[in-house]
Amino acid sequence: MADSIMSKAATMEIPINSNGDTGTLAEDDSLEQDLQQVMVSGPNLNETSIVSGGYGGPAGGIIPTSSIKGSSSHNPSSSTEEVTRGVAVEKIDSVKKWGINTYKCTKQMFSERFGRGSRTVDLELEAQIDVLRDTKSKYEHVLSLATALINHFQSMVETQQALGDSFTDLSQKSPELQDEFGYNAETQKLLCKNGEALLGAITFFVASINTLVNKTMDDTLMTIRLYENARLEFDAYRSDLEELSLGPKDAAAMVRIEMAQHDYQIHRDKYERLRSDVTIKLKFLEENKVKVMHKQLLLFHNAISAYFAGNQQQLEQTLIQFNVKLKPPGSDKPSWLEEQ
Repeated sequence: MADSIMSKAATMEIPINSNGDTGTLAEDDSLEQDLQQVMVSGPNLNETSIVSGGYGGPAGGIIPTSSIKGSSSHNPSSSTEEVTRGVAVEKIDSVKKWGINTYKCTKQMFSERFGRGSRTVDLELEAQIDVLRDTKSKYEHVLSLATALINHFQSMVETQQALGDSFTDLSQKSPELQDEFGYNAETQKLLCKNGEALLGAITFFVASINTLVNKTMDDTLMTIRLYENARLEFDAYRSDLEELSLGPKDAAAMVRIEMAQHDYQIHRDKYERLRSDVTIKLKFLEENKVKVMHKQLLLFHNAISAYFAGNQQQLEQTLIQFNVKLKPPGSDKPSWLEEQ
């Protein structure tokens, strides 16, 4: 068949200029190389060659139009069609690869779930991941409780403020009880002031825990999810390679085994890279968590203790020590322009 192709190619002539001059394909070195590639390339079940009669040669075995003189490079519309066709083929190939990958991973996942397939396990890393997920759940509970404390305490401070205003008003309108209403008003205002300071400390505590839980931990868990997906893909392609290795060893099977070995190595490298990323992030997360929580728990303890001991000076010193900035009264309310 190859001799037939070469004989036809040697006699085929096409126009190469506007004057009707011709050139032979046998004189074109690139075409000769392409034809040789068709003859020496083995069968490939993933592609179909127009030269080999449809049994399957690699994509490189198809005669490129660029090797034929006087091709469509002089025709803009034909070039546009080729570009469009190339983009379409690329998209189809991408969808095909995605479908094959999804099928392999789904098959591996069900095999693991029903106990028929093996999975790669890093016991030490898996234990650290479980600890992180449990820690995040407990920190989220603390964050929820601290947020509820802020809401309840905010209501109490607002009530104390309103009560102090009422006492002040009554002290002015009740001469016989002016002193009694007066010092109760002062007490409520002092409690309100200290309450706002404690609210500032607790709010700072909640903001720091929220950043730790919903940003730092979430970032690490995102990398862990990528690692787990890479592990599933790695095991899927490993199982595929093992199945092919146990089968026949004919020429077509050896080609498939070689391709499976290539895919296996790619996914193994990806898996090992992400495993290293997870290990590093877990280490830095643990260091950051200890540093942040040491500071925030000390702040929370000192502020709570000073407030309920009635030690205003210690409470103010705690805010200064941990650089807690209190919002001025009414700063949470929208401006006149925002209300409009």
